[in-house]
Amino acid sequence: MKQFIRTLLLLWGIALAAQEQPAVDVLRAWIAVEPDPVRKSVDGRAEYSFKILEPSDSVYLDARAMDFDQVLLNGRKVKYRNLQTGISLYKRFKKGRTYQLRLDYHARPIQGVYFIGWGDSIPDNNQVWTQGQGKYSSHWVPSFDDMREKVEFDLRITFDDRYEVAANGKLVGASASGGKKSWQFDMRHPMSSYLLAFAIGKYAKQSLKTASGIPVHLYYYPSDSLKVEPTYRHSRRIFDFLEQEIGVPYPWQEYRQVPVRDFLYAGMENTGCTLFSDGYMVDSVAFIDRNYVNVNAHELAHQWFGNLVTEVSGRDHWLHEGFATYYAYLAEKEIFGEDHFYWRFFETAKDLLRLSEEGRGEALTDPGAGSLTFYEKGAWALYVLRETLGEEAFRAGIKSYLDRYRFGNATVSDFISEMERISGRDLQPFVAEWLQATEFPYHKGLSLLASRCRSLEEFLLLQRELTATTAPNEPIIRRYWEGQESSRWKEAVVKTYFNSLSEEFIGNALSVNDWKIRQAIAMETAQVPAGLKASYESLLADPSYTTREAILYKLWIYFDGDRQRYLDQCRDIIGLPNHNVRLLWLTLALLTSGYETEAKPRYLEELRGYTSEAYNFETRQLAFQYLKEVFDFSDANLQDLVRATVHHSWQFRSYARALLDELLKSQRYLDRIAQLSGELKEEELRYIRQKLVAE
Repeated sequence: MKQFIRTLLLLWGIALAAQEQPAVDVLRAWIAVEPDPVRKSVDGRAEYSFKILEPSDSVYLDARAMDFDQVLLNGRKVKYRNLQTGISLYKRFKKGRTYQLRLDYHARPIQGVYFIGWGDSIPDNNQVWTQGQGKYSSHWVPSFDDMREKVEFDLRITFDDRYEVAANGKLVGASASGGKKSWQFDMRHPMSSYLLAFAIGKYAKQSLKTASGIPVHLYYYPSDSLKVEPTYRHSRRIFDFLEQEIGVPYPWQEYRQVPVRDFLYAGMENTGCTLFSDGYMVDSVAFIDRNYVNVNAHELAHQWFGNLVTEVSGRDHWLHEGFATYYAYLAEKEIFGEDHFYWRFFETAKDLLRLSEEGRGEALTDPGAGSLTFYEKGAWALYVLRETLGEEAFRAGIKSYLDRYRFGNATVSDFISEMERISGRDLQPFVAEWLQATEFPYHKGLSLLASRCRSLEEFLLLQRELTATTAPNEPIIRRYWEGQESSRWKEAVVKTYFNSLSEEFIGNALSVNDWKIRQAIAMETAQVPAGLKASYESLLADPSYTTREAILYKLWIYFDGDRQRYLDQCRDIIGLPNHNVRLLWLTLALLTSGYETEAKPRYLEELRGYTSEAYNFETRQLAFQYLKEVFDFSDANLQDLVRATVHHSWQFRSYARALLDELLKSQRYLDRIAQLSGELKEEELRYIRQKLVAE
């Protein structure tokens, strides 16, 4: 009866999710794809070997908006129905028998594959990359939107031979013909289809081997050759540390890390092939402000927690993100020291407390919980579990859990049961307090941190003493400060009690060569004291683009007689990958009376140029902000803004739409944008047409 109802639903055109198909075990897959960036499409062939576990008269695969040229079962045509969300095959499938399926198809993915830079005139910025994120691989390959279906995938990617291709697995061969090249990648073990990935672009790469002999390939744009060392700094150390700390060998053949343009997230842990935002490609100064270390370690940790052992459902998402966050913090502890580790947890504890106080606390077993819960509260739960069980039992339990469920799926209950079995402890009180409760146990967490970290313990003591007294803060702070060696402690004091500190105190703090303390002062200062002018000016040479940006603006504001000198000193600084210092410099140069008057038109043209598609969306957004606050928008800026309203990054798209809505309240901008709409492409008009009609 169940199968009869299923068949009726399929005949009615209702697409069923793959998780309703427990009677099929997919064994292996060979996927060949050729992306077409002009048509923004993918031509492909998918060959699957699967075994029938129970008699059935249909088999279903997820396939979004695909056309099929050929569907063969065991080499012969088979009856099928294309449901646009998937394809259903009809045959009397016999229990215990293995079948071979071949699908030749065309896909025009609206998600899952992103064609970046094609159609513009900017050299060497063209890319194609994927982002599965749980269920989107079925937009470019017929597959299974179910994390429980584990398949051994082999990939062949065909593309223009002037480009480089990275993908899951070991590169076992490549052949070129007629201006095209095919790259063949082999996987030895099964994985969930959402972890399928490839990236295509103009890349160079450096390779290394880990202590255990795993090849690691580090990709970069040829123009970023000087950023390779700071970007990938500590990569081998992170790998070797995690492999030893987790206690289970890296489960895949090779590991690749590939930067891509305008990525949707910081990174994505595709099996053996992490893609990450090229906004983390930094020089040695930017390493201070925004380095790749945490993302590097986080995505690598996922190769065990998420890829080797995968959640069953959203209720088990802690097993992915909480674990990757925690092990990334352990890797940072190895690199940056214990103070960094414990103060990192202190900062996240304050964020989680704020969430609870606002009545928005969430359980770790809530499938609808937000990132702060899954990532940070999840990391906290593991930190507490380790403290509860002790080092030896915790590590033994983690190893046993990974070994038991390797290349399979697990629930939170499975994990807890394994930890209880190995440790001999009842963990239900832990589960109730840290996994199921919505409130974050802030004071208990802080007590654990303080027992391990002397500087944090002293900071909490200072806070209690200052709260309990009516005496001035500075003498008490000074008493603690003089015997304190931790820069994290001093940084926290500056951030928390800056308004209690005298000019003399701040001057002494600035005289110490500690960029963390000096940056905290630069960021917290509202008005630069005239008596400390020289000390604050020294911040312009600090090894931090964030510090330089903040202090350039504040010095420019308060010492107008020295504006030209400050601008001359910072003339050639670009800053972070979002061009933060350069965009500020251009703005201030344009606003400074008498400064290089003949160059101002060129500076304005440069500032306006940063809204174009030649730059990453973080740079474009910052440029839009400066133009909105200080200058007018050119026609090209308005066109760039309209194009941004259909950008694939939802963050940038939302920003652009909000800004456009604001501009359209002005009749002047409404008329200008209406006139420009005729110069835009069809896909760029989707949003603006609705707005113009509404107005």
